[in-house]
Amino acid sequence: MAKLLSKSESNSLKLTEPIPVTLHPASVYLDSLGKGSKLTMTCSLNTIASILTNGECDAMTLDWAKLRYRHTAIIRSVLEKRYEPTTANKILCGLRRVLQEARKLDLMSQADYVSAVDVADLKTNGKLRGRALKKSEIQALMDSCTDYNPLDVRDKALIAILRGGGLRRAELVNLNLADYHPNKSRLDIMGAKGGKDRTVYLPQSAISIVNEWLKIRGKEEGALICPVNCGGKIQLRRLSTDGVLKIIRNRAKKAGINSFSPHDFRRTFCSDLLDAGVDIVTVQRLAGHASPVTTSKYDRRGEETKLRAVQNLDL
Repeated sequence: MAKLLSKSESNSLKLTEPIPVTLHPASVYLDSLGKGSKLTMTCSLNTIASILTNGECDAMTLDWAKLRYRHTAIIRSVLEKRYEPTTANKILCGLRRVLQEARKLDLMSQADYVSAVDVADLKTNGKLRGRALKKSEIQALMDSCTDYNPLDVRDKALIAILRGGGLRRAELVNLNLADYHPNKSRLDIMGAKGGKDRTVYLPQSAISIVNEWLKIRGKEEGALICPVNCGGKIQLRRLSTDGVLKIIRNRAKKAGINSFSPHDFRRTFCSDLLDAGVDIVTVQRLAGHASPVTTSKYDRRGEETKLRAVQNLDL
């Protein structure tokens, strides 16, 4: 791959010596994020640093305060070639936030900051990502977990929580036994996206499924949903978010349904609540979205809902 900057300019973007994390713009930005977002955006910032230094820097060794418009323009150009617009725009968002922290820390002048962040997002095709699962698909997933063994019971509980509570993957793996309150049908989501806590309520059918898992898991403190090894032995530690993805993919294959992402459970959760007539602000709060505008983007109810809606009009 051709180098985008000269060797001397690339070297000039490297930190010459470590700086305190409280004065490091990337560190300050990442510390403001929840655990799941922090991991995602760390990868994004590492990508930017690698682009500018031909793989020699990561987020913590790049001198972000030295970035100027010529650098951010290069980053946008490379991202446009390598990634889908949505992914590229997320990385650009992280870039702007780090430069904003550099400005607040008096590491950049206002003029340099304004010009550096003046890179436009990539245009998207407007098509909504992901899909909502059909009731028959959810039933097929549950039916794929019919054996009363630790793996099937664990996977059934995992699906019940994602479908019944609309959780993000990172929220699921961070759940502790102490966060689960079956008598109140409640899950306490601690330190979610943006560092916010919230309460989620599960339907009774999901509570029953999770309780079956706890009969096998036991009542020891620790992660609510745990790994199960090939021999069926439960390991009282956390799943990884990639582990959740693999479980869902395997279950979709076993159930004979089209592949989908764990995040599609959130889209299904929001769509089904809206279809049931729940107001969008309540759905927003349950999903942990910052704005109802975000919640509206999760609506996958389709044309049948529009058709039913207009039938309420009286001429």
